[in-house]
Amino acid sequence: MLPRRLIKGLDKGRLRDFLVLFFLALAVPTGVLIWQAYSQLKWEAFHQHRGVAEELSGRIDSGIGRMIRAADARSYADYTFLVVSGDPSANFLQRSPLSAFPVQQDLPGVLGYFQVDSDGVFSSPLLPPDGTEPASLGIDDEELDQRVELAREIRGILADNRLVMDRRVGGIASLSAAIDPGRGGFADEEDELSNAPAEEIAEAKEDYSQQAFDKLSQVSRERRAYYQAPAAQAVDEDLQKKSELEEAEGELRTLVESMRFDTQARNKRREQIALPERANADTNEVMANVAGSPALRISTFESEVDPYEFSVLDSGHLVLFRKVWREDSRIIQGFLIEKATFIRQAIGQPFMDTALSEMTTLAVGLNDEVIGTFGQQASSGYPDLAEDLGGTLLYGVRLMSPLDALGLTYAIERLPPGPGARVLGWVTLVIAAVFVGGFLVLYRLGQSQIDMARQQQDFVSAVSHELKTPLTSIRMYGEMLREGWADEDKRQDYYEFIHNESERLSRLISNVLQLARITRNEPHFDLKAVPIAGLMTSAETLIASQVASAGFECRIVRNDDADQASVDIDEDCFAQILINLVDNAIKFSRNAEQKLIEIGSRLAGDNGVQIWVRDYGPGIPPDQMKRIFELFYRTESELTRETVGTGIGLAIVHQLTLAMGGRVDMVNKEPGAEFRVWLPLGTREQPADQL
Repeated sequence: MLPRRLIKGLDKGRLRDFLVLFFLALAVPTGVLIWQAYSQLKWEAFHQHRGVAEELSGRIDSGIGRMIRAADARSYADYTFLVVSGDPSANFLQRSPLSAFPVQQDLPGVLGYFQVDSDGVFSSPLLPPDGTEPASLGIDDEELDQRVELAREIRGILADNRLVMDRRVGGIASLSAAIDPGRGGFADEEDELSNAPAEEIAEAKEDYSQQAFDKLSQVSRERRAYYQAPAAQAVDEDLQKKSELEEAEGELRTLVESMRFDTQARNKRREQIALPERANADTNEVMANVAGSPALRISTFESEVDPYEFSVLDSGHLVLFRKVWREDSRIIQGFLIEKATFIRQAIGQPFMDTALSEMTTLAVGLNDEVIGTFGQQASSGYPDLAEDLGGTLLYGVRLMSPLDALGLTYAIERLPPGPGARVLGWVTLVIAAVFVGGFLVLYRLGQSQIDMARQQQDFVSAVSHELKTPLTSIRMYGEMLREGWADEDKRQDYYEFIHNESERLSRLISNVLQLARITRNEPHFDLKAVPIAGLMTSAETLIASQVASAGFECRIVRNDDADQASVDIDEDCFAQILINLVDNAIKFSRNAEQKLIEIGSRLAGDNGVQIWVRDYGPGIPPDQMKRIFELFYRTESELTRETVGTGIGLAIVHQLTLAMGGRVDMVNKEPGAEFRVWLPLGTREQPADQL
């Protein structure tokens, strides 16, 4: 219960305002703490998924790096159709691994391999050497046509990007004329260029030499320097400002990682090569014979191989190429890659196979252009905190050389709540429920305390009135009798009045004492089986004077079936119940036309007996019928009420009936009201004097 000092002077409106301020004082800091906890969990989950993105990027990078190293390890001779197997003196030739069809892919999306000599002349390991019979090498006409088509496509892409001679300068670009179906190889370029003017041929060879690949290398270096310099400068500036930007530690680390470049030296290598070439008639070198092919000589030489370089062609294809030095000549070897296939299989597929794809978007950038995105967008699993996470940078990194022009950028689209967030969510719900429940409970408790305080004040006022009035009357009539101011005719009336007022005081004091015992939970009951017949007879005697003094008539309605039953009751408590019910009936039907009180009994269908008391007054308003048994409740205001009473009589009836295992209710009649007391049938042995 709330302290009396706290509720003293409060009404329900002030109580509500006080509790609202009190719970706001608790809820605001609690909400801030929960908010901060959610924010901390969100950023912990953010950094956890950043680590996952970093690990995935490392796997993608290392996987592509292994493929490039495998391609880098290929011999110079692998870019020809036939290679020498084992010891060159064994004169044994076999097909190059790169001559396989469909094309063997060192990286996903490889379209085909090519080689460009120092004069800009294109060749491909897909096609057998000149003068070789394709059928003798296990190549049928259909496969040969497919190989030619693929070689034409590769040649056309390189020509469109001005990396080999253009189509108009001879049959090298027009492979349908350059391929001799009878031999299955490229025709001699001298034959194909014989129809072109000498000046045009010389100009073409000059314009479409390997200088085009040198330009690609220069562009790649310039782009790398362009993106590396701002990154290094940004890192230096951010490191200098780190003390001022402690809250941006995560973004600084992302910036450093996103601009990472491979600093490991990628050195040239030397290798000894044995390569079969067409033999001259006067050669004395080691000869090798291949069925269906002209005599080939095996030349052994040393070559110097540069690492692969990477570039993007204007056509959108990716190209990896390397420079190979043979004696004083330089050869370009490489392969074309379909950009979309490479991005999807080498980067997109590993990303989509992880749970990270369900919460982030991966953007693949090529220099300053986005060339692919993967993932799906969804709403965040966390509530919006300081900012919306949608599109927030999670992690960024560039691939290692030679693919350092490619960058991976992860952006958060959905941050799922972790186990800690779920626990915090349940804790938040529990705290909210406790706060709301506590507010309602305290508000209801405060209301009940305010109502109780007012009812107690009304009770004190009523008791004072109920005590003062009969005491004043008793004193007045006593003084008149003592002084001898009343004659013999009036003395009897005065004695009767004093007797009635004394009984009224006795009933009031009995109710107050009974209320005190009930309030302290100290009621004492002596339950025993009492016959209804005897109970109704004693009831008539008990209330006869009370009814007669009020000017009412009492009628006892007997029921033969009920008279034969008995109930377990405390007779003193039942007497007090009956007196209070009759007293209530007299008070509220004082102005009734028919001044009659009826008391009766009947058997109830649920193994009990119902004893009822009815008056013929105005009845009880329907909206007050459920409250009339509440302690201190009165249907009239203390300032305007016309009836006497303290508001505890019916409450005591209710409490005593419940204590004896019964119940009480009330129904309106036409006219009047009827109070019904239900008591269970007796199970105890009746006293001998009542048998």
